[in-house]
Amino acid sequence: MEGLIMTGQLLLALSILVGLHEWGHYITAKWFKMRVNKFYLFFDFLFPLPNVLNFSLWKKKIGDTTYGLGWFPLGGYVDIAGMIDENKDASQLESVPQPWEFRSKPAWQRLIVMLGGVTVNVIIGIAIFVGMALYYGHDYLKASDVKYGIVAQQFGKEIGLKTGDKIIAINSKPFDDFADVRKVFIENNSNYTVERNGEQLTVYVPNNLIDKISDKKNIRQFVEPIEPFRVGEVAPAMPAAKAGLKTGDSIVAINNQPVRFYHELQDVLLNNKNKDLNFAVSRAGQTVNMVVRPNEEGKIGFYPELLLKTTHIDYGIGEALVAGTNNAFNVVIDNVKGFGKIFRGEVAASKALSGPIGIAQMFGGVWIWQKFWLLTGMLSMVLAFMNLLPIPALDGGHALILIYEMVSGRKPSEKFLEVSQSIGMFILLGLMVYSFGNDIFKFFR
Repeated sequence: MEGLIMTGQLLLALSILVGLHEWGHYITAKWFKMRVNKFYLFFDFLFPLPNVLNFSLWKKKIGDTTYGLGWFPLGGYVDIAGMIDENKDASQLESVPQPWEFRSKPAWQRLIVMLGGVTVNVIIGIAIFVGMALYYGHDYLKASDVKYGIVAQQFGKEIGLKTGDKIIAINSKPFDDFADVRKVFIENNSNYTVERNGEQLTVYVPNNLIDKISDKKNIRQFVEPIEPFRVGEVAPAMPAAKAGLKTGDSIVAINNQPVRFYHELQDVLLNNKNKDLNFAVSRAGQTVNMVVRPNEEGKIGFYPELLLKTTHIDYGIGEALVAGTNNAFNVVIDNVKGFGKIFRGEVAASKALSGPIGIAQMFGGVWIWQKFWLLTGMLSMVLAFMNLLPIPALDGGHALILIYEMVSGRKPSEKFLEVSQSIGMFILLGLMVYSFGNDIFKFFR
């Protein structure tokens, strides 16, 4: 069931984003009176092989355009008359150019059409982030409210952090949002100023830390705030429920050793798998004793209610426009920095890049609308960024050729466009196979 929910969220997000991306090309082509032969959500062929498994799940012709739903659910396309793309080569353009064809229009009009999809994705991404800022506001944990310090996990310890440290500055600057502690992963030459035993010292962050942290199994193995807690939802048929633990209980001691913070509880449970433990629990002002036996994974089966105070900000329309736009473009900035780390060899591409399986896992097995729209907004900005890369067959590759034509005054031959399109499709096919294989490898690892 979780797999179906993940897949459903991914397909809905792609349907929205790809459909609107292609609509951006479609509406600008119509604006300049170009004929659009097809408008398809998903491919009606085995992408990127335009003559293999050609069939549609649904199609209807209205005017000059056939609107359809393809069977291959990883994209979509518009077929604009007189344009070489993923389903048309130069041999189909040997006739005399017609006034309604893409190739007959001025270069600046063709450039606008090529950038129409990216433009719409940017607009949609900004609109989603602005809408979320206006509807949900912003909840965050202030760095100043992390008053007990941090829990240093495996990779935090490796760079020199210790449990109990208080991070008071990042790159020598005070910070407000505790989540900024993780933003150094994509920065270079970063450091923390920490307070330890009444003294301040600097802890340097290696540039390749993200190579370890980016592994989905290690993502929480850096630092977390030290948090007091009480028992939240208790899972049925798990050791906590069997022992009588209830929502709202506070675990105050285990085997007569005080327990105040959630990481202390986790340490005790992991070190006592399949062993009986004597819990002292505070409930409605009274102490209740019970015996709890952690399972083989060191878990007893409840969700903690973490008690550090979080801060909520409500935005007005103007504030939401600024905050949402900043959040949208920060996605692009982070991707640019991430690609820089890949090219410099500071993070392996196999860990940094995800395909459809990895993206579906990001949505998770529970449908949470706030998370769905957050990821959809991020994907919209990433789709715009990726499409602008100067790779033939992508919008950015087409745009680069058109800019060359506008500057030089010379139009590349249709044969050149066909060859560059073929090279681009080969690159995209390689990336697609790599991302699928990488996802499968990480899934079964």
